[in-house]
Amino acid sequence: MNKMSSKKNAAHSGAGDDESARGRLLSAASHLFCKNGINATGIDAIIEEAGTAKTTLYKLFGSKTNLVNAVLESEGKQWREWFIAAMEDGGGDAQAKLTRIFPALKSWFAEERFYGCPFINAVGEHDKDAKQFRNIALKHKKIVLGHIEKLAGELGSSEPAVLAHQLGLLIDGAIVAAMISRDPGVADTAALTAGPLLGQSKAKKKRELEAV
Repeated sequence: MNKMSSKKNAAHSGAGDDESARGRLLSAASHLFCKNGINATGIDAIIEEAGTAKTTLYKLFGSKTNLVNAVLESEGKQWREWFIAAMEDGGGDAQAKLTRIFPALKSWFAEERFYGCPFINAVGEHDKDAKQFRNIALKHKKIVLGHIEKLAGELGSSEPAVLAHQLGLLIDGAIVAAMISRDPGVADTAALTAGPLLGQSKAKKKRELEAV
């Protein structure tokens, strides 16, 4: 094997090692941040759970703050993909998709590693004037509410943005209540509250269609 090939293989191996270490650090930090809190979780605890060196963490992320940002971005992306898929899987009309919100949340609440919403937790334990985590949280919420608003429009809501925010408040409230009570059944109560909101929008659309 020539030297050039050896250098290429070493580079690929190094990149692969970094990617593996990055994944382990994100997974470890996500678990510990959610379980114990961001401020209460030190770098040493993260590298011990991830099985990496401290120098590796700083090489890949530069600082704990950057690691927190990366965790929130990663967790947000994974959660949105799961949540949207939970609504969309099985097809049906907009009402069918929207009514899947709270059963999906109930299944999440029942998981052993359910520690609440990483964004709510991050904003809640930091200075309320700090923007770094708030901006990431708002970006996440905007995407989630945007999908719900699209379905609300298909449902026939005259104010889909308002309906999306109403459902968003029920979602956030259920998450916090489930985190505190450890009772997945709070999702059922939220669903009962959401039912009339969805029913009113669908009934209005039906009346409008019949009037045409």
